[in-house]
Amino acid sequence: MNTIQNRYEFLYLFDCENGNPNGDPDAGNSPRIDPEDMHGLVSDVAIKRRVRNYIQVAFGNAAPNAVFIEHSTNLNRPIALAHEKANGEIPAKATKKKVRNAREWMCANFFDIRTFGAVMSTGANAGQVRGPVQIAFSRSVDAIMPMDMSITRVADANLTKKKHGVEEKDGMNSEQLLALEEQAPEDTLRTMGRKSLIPYGLYACKGFISAHLAQGTGFSEEDLAHLWEALLGMWDHDRSASKGIMACRGLYVFKHVGTDSDATQRVRQSMLGCAPAQRLLDFSGPGRQQTNAIIEIDHQTDLKGSPRTFADYVVRTHPERLPAGVELLLDGKTATVAA
Repeated sequence: MNTIQNRYEFLYLFDCENGNPNGDPDAGNSPRIDPEDMHGLVSDVAIKRRVRNYIQVAFGNAAPNAVFIEHSTNLNRPIALAHEKANGEIPAKATKKKVRNAREWMCANFFDIRTFGAVMSTGANAGQVRGPVQIAFSRSVDAIMPMDMSITRVADANLTKKKHGVEEKDGMNSEQLLALEEQAPEDTLRTMGRKSLIPYGLYACKGFISAHLAQGTGFSEEDLAHLWEALLGMWDHDRSASKGIMACRGLYVFKHVGTDSDATQRVRQSMLGCAPAQRLLDFSGPGRQQTNAIIEIDHQTDLKGSPRTFADYVVRTHPERLPAGVELLLDGKTATVAA
C-alpha cells in the first residue's frame, strides 16, 4: 500500500440532541464544558474511540485493520505477539533492532497504530509510534446548557438491613435471594439515579494529517479512505440512551496539492503544505466573524431563542477563498470548484 503524499486538515461537524456527548468523570459525568463561556467540549480520545469502534465493526478486528486499543483488554498481549511474529521469541531485554521489528509488525497489523500512533513500551516493549492523524478537542459552536435530571429505577440491586430490614450475604443462591426479596417492603425495592444531558449542541472538531509522519507508520491512501468512512458513519454504530441522538453534520477536508510545475517539487509542496492550518480551519461562527473564512457557520435568520436542531444553522463554504495549492473536499471525497 502506498503511503499518503499529501498533507490534510479537516473540520468535522457533529451534533448531539438530548444526550451527553462526552461526560466528565471529575464532574459526576456531566457534559464537559468550558466554565468561562459555557461552550461544550468533547475530548480527542472520545472521537478516536468511536473511530476505532467503527473500524472494529467494519473489518471484524482482523489484520491489517485490527484495533490495538480495545475495550477491556491487556495491551501487553499484542505486544508480546508482535515479538513472537517479528523476532521469533519474546526477548528478555529487547534490543533496538528487535524493538523496531516489533514496532513495524504492530503498524502493519493495527489500523489505530498506523493512524493515531501508540505507546507500546510496556511489557515486551515495541517502542512508541507518533501517528500522522491528530485530533484536537471539539468545541460547541454555541453555549450549551447542561441539565441534571433525576430518574427512578424500579428495581433494586441489594438487600440490606439499613434499607429493608433484611440482610444479603455473599454466595446466596437464587432461592435465598427470592426469600429475602419477599420480606422487603415493596416501596423500597427501587432506587433513584441521575442523568446528565444537553438539549442540543453543534460541535466543531479540527483534525490534522501529516504526510511525513505517515511514512513512518505506513498510513496509506486506503487507510485515509477508511478514516473518512469512519467519521461519516461512526455515530450510527454507537447508539446509547446516554448519548441521545448524535450525527455527523459535515466533513470538510483541506488537501494540499501544491502549485509548482515541476512534479518533484509539487510532491514536496503537497507534503509540507501550501497554507497554515489556521488559515484553513478558522471559521466564522455566530457572533464571531472571521475575515476571509472558507467555512461559515451561522444561525438561520428566523431563529428565535437557542438552537435546538441542525436546521437552526446554515453552513456555507467559500472555495473561492482557498489559498493556492489547496483543495476543499466535501465528506473527504468530492472536490469543490473554486470560483
